[in-house]
Amino acid sequence: MLMVVSPAKTLDYDTQPVTSASSQPDFLEQAEALVKQLRTLTPADLGSLMKISDKLAQLNAARFEAWRRPFTPDNAKQAVLAFKGDVYTGLDAETLTEKQFQFTQKHLRILSGLYGILRPLDLMQAYRLEMGTKFANSAGKDLYAFWGDQITEKLNEDIAAHKHKVLVNLASNEYFKSVKPKQLNVPVITPVFKDWKSGQYKIISFYAKKARGLMCRYAIDQKITKAEQLKSFDYEGYSYNESMSSDSEWVFIRDAV
Repeated sequence: MLMVVSPAKTLDYDTQPVTSASSQPDFLEQAEALVKQLRTLTPADLGSLMKISDKLAQLNAARFEAWRRPFTPDNAKQAVLAFKGDVYTGLDAETLTEKQFQFTQKHLRILSGLYGILRPLDLMQAYRLEMGTKFANSAGKDLYAFWGDQITEKLNEDIAAHKHKVLVNLASNEYFKSVKPKQLNVPVITPVFKDWKSGQYKIISFYAKKARGLMCRYAIDQKITKAEQLKSFDYEGYSYNESMSSDSEWVFIRDAV
């Protein structure tokens, strides 16, 4: 079983990593090619492209300018520890043990606009480049064109090493669009998280994002390798609802926050 999640816009490069274990991203050459193309844009161009403030545009222009290979623990940080945000609040990677990091490295992948796909312990230099950004590049009109089949092929390669071959999609729609499910060699299960509000169960973005991270943490804590075992997920009051679910979409509900 392999799980995929989205990255986060917020990054933390100030806190010391809690593990020295690290690995290198698989698509560094592709990332470098993107960075070179992004360096041709002015901060104003970046701001317009990414729809961000002048301050953030300046920051990310500086990040692309400073981006250098090779990646080392001195100039980069493990992806699962560098990303901050609702998903990563739920995952709480800072409290993982070394054995749990090893399990996470095998069973979790992070989709990325710049890096394509990351393992949790892959070293990563700071960036901002959302997958849905309409950045015309050497391969086409946007990042989906740039990545093409590469992310899907890598997922197939990684899943092939697992005994129980299934992909658990805990990523946002924007990021999962970079994956081509019809080309995957395995079934895809998408957990959906709903909270009770105004007389009905609804997807509330903040809670749903955190729940995706919580489910990853649950799988790590319980050493889950079969997707079926995820139906027992009960962190922070969620429970599986069979009547709302289908074979490929599993719904988890919560009555009170």
